Amino acid sequence: MRTLLAAAVLAALTSTAATTASAASTYSQTKYPIVLAHGMFGFKSLLGGAIDYWYQIPSDLQANGAKVYVTQVAALESSEVRGEQLLSQVKNILAITGAGKVNLMGHSHGGHSIRYVAAAIPSQVASVTAIGSPVKGAPVADLVTKTGALSAVAYGALNALASVIEMFNGPGSYNQSAKNSIASLSTAGSAAFTAKYPAGVPTTACGSGAATVNNIKFYSWGGTKPLTNLLDPTDALLGLTSLVATTANDGLVTQCSSHLGVVLRDNYSMNHLDEVNLMFGLRDIFSTDPKSVYREHANRLKLAGL
Repeated sequence: MRTLLAAAVLAALTSTAATTASAASTYSQTKYPIVLAHGMFGFKSLLGGAIDYWYQIPSDLQANGAKVYVTQVAALESSEVRGEQLLSQVKNILAITGAGKVNLMGHSHGGHSIRYVAAAIPSQVASVTAIGSPVKGAPVADLVTKTGALSAVAYGALNALASVIEMFNGPGSYNQSAKNSIASLSTAGSAAFTAKYPAGVPTTACGSGAATVNNIKFYSWGGTKPLTNLLDPTDALLGLTSLVATTANDGLVTQCSSHLGVVLRDNYSMNHLDEVNLMFGLRDIFSTDPKSVYREHANRLKLAGL
């Protein structure tokens, strides 16, 4: 019974693409498993696998030798609640695989989640990589928190959207709170989170953070081009939200706010969803393929002995 339960948990934490792909090379074969943590409104897949959050990324990494686990937490909740949910799943991955550590990669609000896990079990985390994460907060979150009575309307709409996503993603067991999520992603909320979990966060407005804290390597990267492909229906929304910021951004997160640890690059020609290869890999035709960014970063981790 215990073996069957462990197998079920492992299957739930692993993307279908990652489990079915066979390794064609060892280029991305890290020493420790890679754990992917989604951002706000995140999901594993929608409509029976028709739309994947990490579109083709797990399978590409797996094809190059990496062991990849895709996690699922509340789409909308505070950084601490989501972090605790991710922590539970990471502990399961460690127990089931027997790995001594994991390499954590978090997109958007997922960047907060992986920082929480790294602080909770530092001896079992090899690296933390924040991707398009609002380390110092997001302008849109600040705007929502300051709209007075309209905030309640916004929270209601966001919670409704989360419910729709959950319906297509499959039955979920998490409560959703847009209010808690937006508060956590605001400048003030992110600063409060950093006060408790400061590892890797730059002490200057737009600098790099500590490369190594508690023997954990910290990295980050992000984009600065909100509009990248006219065929992508999400570009219009990101183009609109990008106007809230006064500096370069990916549609939701500003260039400097995305900095954590070693800044690998902060100006890819990608918007917030291009960073995880959504939707369906539609992006700027002249931009770097997101899959190659993950693949090369896995190789970087491999060469670092991680």
